[in-house]
Amino acid sequence: MSELTFTDKILAKTILLFFPRSITPNQVTLFRFFSIPFVAYLFIAEFYVAGLILFFMSSFSDAIDGSLARTRGQITEWGKIYDPLADKILIGISAIILVSKYISIYLAITIVVIELFIIISAYYRKRVKGIPIEVEVSGKAKMVLQSLGIGAILFSLVFSLPAFIVIAQYFLYLSIIFAIISLVVYKSI
Repeated sequence: MSELTFTDKILAKTILLFFPRSITPNQVTLFRFFSIPFVAYLFIAEFYVAGLILFFMSSFSDAIDGSLARTRGQITEWGKIYDPLADKILIGISAIILVSKYISIYLAITIVVIELFIIISAYYRKRVKGIPIEVEVSGKAKMVLQSLGIGAILFSLVFSLPAFIVIAQYFLYLSIIFAIISLVVYKSI
């Protein structure tokens, strides 16, 4: 079993108690994949309240599936590949739709390009070099900051609070710094 994080321990004593053993981490990842087209539709249609709720559920499912896998000893090779891929697709689609519209097309492109580079780099390390894909703290911090940034945009739209767009920018720029740190740690650049 992989070493439990502080977050795993908190989730194990709270939210994970509501997940029966019949629900696997890979099923939670599949939920995230399944939710992405609906998140995209809600954002495009400007149904921001529903979009905020579904985006929160989808992005939070990343913490759930990882904690389920580690606390229940259900880490799989499929999960190691597809969990981060689901994250990157969710964030990439959200950036294309929301960040480009409400902050900057250049910031959205930067986020998407970095995510693509991370995917290609991970694939190369796994398939060509045979280096296992491992969870890394700066990569998790990047995902949390990206989710907070997208969430801040949605919060601004739902509650008509323009200051949250500025907060979103800070979260997203900080996420780029953590993405670069992650690429350096993985020796991808």
